[in-house]
Amino acid sequence: MITKQDKNKVRQKRHARVRSKLSGTEMRPRLNVYRSNKNIYAQLIDDEKGVTLASASTLDKEFTPESTGNVEAAQKVGELIAKRAVDKGYKSVVFDRGGYLYHGRVKALAEAARENGLEF
Repeated sequence: MITKQDKNKVRQKRHARVRSKLSGTEMRPRLNVYRSNKNIYAQLIDDEKGVTLASASTLDKEFTPESTGNVEAAQKVGELIAKRAVDKGYKSVVFDRGGYLYHGRVKALAEAARENGLEF
């Protein structure tokens, strides 16, 4: 039987493998996605300096508690992170899906970010 811990370990290994090949710079930051059962988080990260440039999540004040773990919430987070990135002058990013499949909430976040001005 595969447990949740086993699935998370496999995801972390996949994420580490991807991260060894990709990193964000000041000109082209990394758009990182973390997905839990209840929430979804997105960050723009400059790996050269080790700083977070912008972030958005379903824990922000714009979200209601009953709508945080679904595709619509992920779309709103994608719109929000794209708006914050464009406001700070970032148009091009490197997408880091965090070892998750490009499907469902991760895909919704990515497509919403693209529609709102980010290029990746």
